[in-house]
Amino acid sequence: MSTEPRLAEAAEPEPAQRAAPATDQAVKETLEDYTLRFAPRSYRRWTPMVVATTALGGIAYMADFSIGAGIGLAHGTGNALLAIAVAAVVIFVTGFPLAYYGARYNIDLDLITRGSGFGYFGSVLTSVIFASFTFIFFALEGSIMAQGLKLGLGLPLWLGYLVSTLMVIPLVIYGMTALSKLQVWTTPVWLLLMVGPLVYLVATDPGTVDRFLAYAGTDGDGGIDTASVLLGAGVCLSLIAQIGEQIDYLRFMPPKTEANKRSWWTAVVMAGPGWVVLGALKQAIGVFLAVYVIAEVGASAAPEPIQQFKGAFDAMMPSWLVVPLAVVLVVISQIKINVTNAYSGSLAWTNSFTRVTRRYPGRMVFVLVNLGFALALMEADMFSFLNSILGFYSNCAIAWVVTVATDIGINKYVLKLSPHAPEFRRGMLYAVNPVGVVAFVAASGLSIAMYFHALGDTLQPYSPVAAAVIAFVLTPLMAVVTKGRYYLRRTDDGIAEPLLDEDGNPSAVAYECHVCRQRFERPDVAACRTHDAAVCSLCLSTDKVGDHVLPAAV
Repeated sequence: MSTEPRLAEAAEPEPAQRAAPATDQAVKETLEDYTLRFAPRSYRRWTPMVVATTALGGIAYMADFSIGAGIGLAHGTGNALLAIAVAAVVIFVTGFPLAYYGARYNIDLDLITRGSGFGYFGSVLTSVIFASFTFIFFALEGSIMAQGLKLGLGLPLWLGYLVSTLMVIPLVIYGMTALSKLQVWTTPVWLLLMVGPLVYLVATDPGTVDRFLAYAGTDGDGGIDTASVLLGAGVCLSLIAQIGEQIDYLRFMPPKTEANKRSWWTAVVMAGPGWVVLGALKQAIGVFLAVYVIAEVGASAAPEPIQQFKGAFDAMMPSWLVVPLAVVLVVISQIKINVTNAYSGSLAWTNSFTRVTRRYPGRMVFVLVNLGFALALMEADMFSFLNSILGFYSNCAIAWVVTVATDIGINKYVLKLSPHAPEFRRGMLYAVNPVGVVAFVAASGLSIAMYFHALGDTLQPYSPVAAAVIAFVLTPLMAVVTKGRYYLRRTDDGIAEPLLDEDGNPSAVAYECHVCRQRFERPDVAACRTHDAAVCSLCLSTDKVGDHVLPAAV
């Protein structure tokens, strides 16, 4: 007869109260948005379309225009458009399984990564990669905003960097509730200011399209070149980690039911991998506007979005209105994306810190940490060497995302060696799973070596391809070699109530955590090792001596 701890089914499902994490400081914070944990049904009160709109509002960043312009100026329009298309296909295909798991099981990308080949501590590697993504792109957007403030208000760049950093702090404090309102209300204005100039230029001066299509770039002759396409795609693929920020919103999707399945799937596809459609269009627009600015102003200003839109607005409205509107567009875009960057970065840092130290200091500490890193990059003038940073970073991001996507698509659904339902709780997972860790380290390590010419100049442009291919091949290979034995440390969490309801959604049955005395829904708790009671996932994470952590299954 089994002696494993096991709780009977909870009597009657009760609405879960907002979770108070395991420290006094965390209890005092106004909104935690379920940092480090499953997002309960009682909190997910938004419709699929509101969640999708909020998630898509976060990709209003101006960096796409700079990225597209940089690729187009270097390699020409033809190579740039092909590079953008190649990257978009890779990002869409790899982003789909991740977005589905985040929305279906209401967990963020770090929690998905834990149970998809990396293990409880193994995914700390990827949390740091994702946190780096957020402050790199915060710095990029902050630099663009500072350029706008310098043009419109005459602020020196160093002060503009500081303003763009500090202004997002009040918005990030209030989490998903404030972010959903901000993104929904600012999106129409942003779309009008972004699309209007492009439509006007094409309609009034068709010659701009001909010049755009014929532009050969500084490094090319106008023809299609494989190395140029791959170098450009490598820069675009640095955005592959954006799916993590999309999932930070998609985890608040309502349960998928027969009644809402059409709108649910539409929202998941549109706001999950579908973000790259708009992203690719913005990159192409960036090439178009850069070529236009070269003809009208000169090449030096072409990569800067503020100058791109100033040039476009110049053609369609009175001069007194041009700079104010360009500045408004840049400021709105920066706020929309950088509240997301600061928010998602704080979650990633908090995840890593809590697992390593078993102490939870609260999310706001890491909002400030993330902003500090971003401000340092801005003051170091990262904008001037943008493509180099993104080209290097993309190798790590590709290796991570392709590894997790392959584990979900191949190891879970084809080989069936990876558990179908994601697991993230301490005690249920091995500390490190070699499947994902080996695949990620090998793919990122070799691709970075290629990027820095360690394997010769000929192979250097192929580093992003190497990162994707190695991760795709090694992930199922490692699962077969290890026979999937390092995914789950145990399969029984000691609670009789099933994790999923009859529709396959996470169960809403609530249990009280006997450590923090708060109520949590079924997927966020496990039986306690030393008490006949449940304990929540965050209290398990902060258990310094392991009193509450279930033993490994024999």
